[in-house]
Amino acid sequence: MTKLLSVIIFSGFAGSIVLAQNTQTVVAKPGQTVVVQPGQTVVVAQPGQTVQVVQAAPKPASSGPSVRLHAYGTYALNDNHVDSYYSATSYFDGSVKGGFQYGGGLEVMPYPAVGIEFTYLRLDSKAPMHYWDPNAGIGGGGAEISTDFDMAQNWLLLSVNKYLPVNPKVEPFGGFQFGMDILNVTNPDKDNSSGATKFAWGAKLGVNIWASEKVGIKLQAGLLSAVQAIGGGVYFGTGGAGAGVSGFSTYYQVNFGGGLVFKLR
Repeated sequence: MTKLLSVIIFSGFAGSIVLAQNTQTVVAKPGQTVVVQPGQTVVVAQPGQTVQVVQAAPKPASSGPSVRLHAYGTYALNDNHVDSYYSATSYFDGSVKGGFQYGGGLEVMPYPAVGIEFTYLRLDSKAPMHYWDPNAGIGGGGAEISTDFDMAQNWLLLSVNKYLPVNPKVEPFGGFQFGMDILNVTNPDKDNSSGATKFAWGAKLGVNIWASEKVGIKLQAGLLSAVQAIGGGVYFGTGGAGAGVSGFSTYYQVNFGGGLVFKLR
C-alpha cells in the first residue's frame, strides 16, 4: 500500500475484500467501492477462505525514569572581591579570575518535568592577590607581596531541576545546586601549593532547544558560590600558598554558556 488514498472497485468474481484498520474489519462485496486510507491493510479472499487480519503489536512504552546526559561549556566571570583581613600583618586582598569552564552531568527524571542531576565542572584560572609576607622586605622585616596564584576548581554538585515544556522543541528550566568545590592553589613564585574543600551552592536558568527527538542545544546562565568559611581556608600569605592567612571570604562565580543534552532513555 502507498500512503496515498486509493479507490478499489472489486467485481468480476464472487470474492470479497477484507479491509482492516486497527481493530475494525469491513467486508466488501463484489461491485462495491472501497476507499483505502493510509495505513490500512487490504486482503483479497477467495470464496470459502477464512481470512485473519493480525495487527502489529504497539511499541511498548519505555519503563522506568527518563535519563539524560549533559555536556557543559560556559564562560565564568571574574570575582573581584575576595579578601580576608585579620590584622595589618595578616591579610590578603585580590580576585579570582574567570575563564572557560567545562564539564558534564548525568540526570535521572523520576517525574516528566523534574530531574535529579549529578554535575562535575572544572575551571582553571588565576587569583591575583596582595598579601603580607613577614619574611620579605629589607632585613626580613615584612612587606606586601603581589602574586598571581594558579587556581584549579573542581565542582561536584547535586542539582534539582524543574522543566516547563512550552512545546516539543522548546523546554525552559531552572535548577538549584548544592555540593562542594575542591580547590587547589599554587604559588608559582615559591612553587608550593595548598588545597581545600568548600561547601558550594548554585542556581541556574536556561532553555533546551531540541534539534531532534534525542539531541538538544542548551543555553543557560548560572551562579556558583564556594562558601570559604566552611571547612577551612585556601592559604594566601606567609610563604605564599601553603602557609599563612587562611581564607574566609565567600567566592561568587557568574557564568554564561550552554552545551548539549542527550536523551538516553
